[in-house]
Amino acid sequence: MAYISDLGLEDPKLRRRWGKLLLRWYDAHKRDLPWRRTRDPYRIWVSEIMLQQTRVGAVVDYYERFLDRFPTIHTLARARTASVLAVWSGLGYYRRARAMHAAAKNIVRDHAGLLPSTSVQLQALPGIGRYTAAAIASIAFDEPVAVVDGNVERVLQRLSGKQLTSSETWRTAEAILTPKRPGDFNQAIMELGAKVCLPCEPKCLACPLSELCRTRGELPQATREVRRKREICYGLHAAGGKVWLVQRPPDSSLMANMWELPETRSNGQQPLFTMKHSITITDYTVRVVRTSESEESEGCWVRRSRLPKLPLTGVTRKILRAAKFI
Repeated sequence: MAYISDLGLEDPKLRRRWGKLLLRWYDAHKRDLPWRRTRDPYRIWVSEIMLQQTRVGAVVDYYERFLDRFPTIHTLARARTASVLAVWSGLGYYRRARAMHAAAKNIVRDHAGLLPSTSVQLQALPGIGRYTAAAIASIAFDEPVAVVDGNVERVLQRLSGKQLTSSETWRTAEAILTPKRPGDFNQAIMELGAKVCLPCEPKCLACPLSELCRTRGELPQATREVRRKREICYGLHAAGGKVWLVQRPPDSSLMANMWELPETRSNGQQPLFTMKHSITITDYTVRVVRTSESEESEGCWVRRSRLPKLPLTGVTRKILRAAKFI
C-alpha cells in the first residue's frame, strides 16, 4: 500500500505511536468550542453543517443563536423556511440551511426524530456528504470512519512529502485512524491543520508529528485560485424606523427569497460609506448611497423590529449594522 509507505507507517506499532502523539497533543491543546462539550448528535450535526466552508471563529455565535431558536430536531422541522434563514442570515452558503431544514423534516418523518447513527445512512440525508457524514458518525456515535477536509489533506500531504490524490488521501486517513477514539482522532488531525500545520508558515517546531514529517515546511503550491474583483452599489432609504427592502425571486439561483437593499447606480453621488465584502471567489467593493422614494425599485417598507425575523442577505445585514440601523 504505497500511500501508507509514503508516511512510513507500514508498521502497526508506528501507526499506534503516530495516533498517541496526535491525541496527546489534542488533549492538551484543543480549543474549547461549544460543540465539543456535547455528545448530542443533533448539536454535532448543526456544528458540522455550519463549519462547511466557514471559519470556526465565525460559527460560534451563530451556532449558539441557532440552538437557542431551534433546540431540537423537532423544533427545526416544524419551523418555517424563512425563520430558519433569518437565524442563519449572515453566515452565507444558504443552501446549507435549506438542506438542513429539509433533512430535519426527513428525520422526524422517517427516523422517529433520531439522527441516523452510521455514515452511510447519514449520506442519504440532504446536505450531508462523505466528509460531514463521517464527522458526525465518528464524533457522535464512535463509528471508526475517517474524515478528510482541507486541513487533513494538507497535514497528510506534508507528512508524506508529496501531493496525494483525493482517493490516496482518503485511504491514508482511513488507514491511520485510531479506532478506539475515532471522533477525537478526526478532530485532532483537523485541529493540527487549523492551528499548527498552517497553509503558509507552518509552525513545525510546535508540531507533535514533526519527527515523522517528510516536509517540515511548505510543499510546492499548486496554482493559486484567482479571485475576482467587482464593484456594487446599494441604495439605502430609511425613515421613521423603517427601511426599504426588496426580496429576491423564489427561482433565484443564489439566496432565493432573501431580503436585501436594492441595487442602484451611484451616478456620481458621494457614497454614505464604502465597505469590503467577499463571497466565495469574488471580492466586492460595496458602495452605499442614499436613495429617495422616486428612485426606489419594487419592494416594501420593513420596520426595524421585524428585521431579526427576516432572512437578510449577509451584505445587507452588514450594511444595516454599519448604518447603525440594526
